[in-house]
Amino acid sequence: MKTILKLEEVMMLSLGIYLFSVLDYAWWWFLVLILTPDIGMVGYLFGNKVGALSYNLFHHKGLAILIYLAGIYFSIPLCQLIGVILFSHSSLDRMLGYGLKYDKGFKFTHLGEIGK
Repeated sequence: MKTILKLEEVMMLSLGIYLFSVLDYAWWWFLVLILTPDIGMVGYLFGNKVGALSYNLFHHKGLAILIYLAGIYFSIPLCQLIGVILFSHSSLDRMLGYGLKYDKGFKFTHLGEIGK
């Protein structure tokens, strides 16, 4: 089952890369921005509960899709870019085993415990 889930995330990452390719940004922007959603980890400086909330906010695919669709609807390419980066990053993280966080600590995710 883990292999199927990882393959699903690979396909979603591929979709994110495709959606980025139709935007009018140079490819190096994707490489520069792909790790920016990890800024959500800063919340862990304020405890596990705030950390999990901020991390999950920056790694929620539903929110990424809403931002992307708002960018399409309102013709705001920056929103489309933000949505694609959030979606792609979340897929990359989940492909590597980093899921949405529980407030017990950073290593406790919906995909299981990190490093176990």
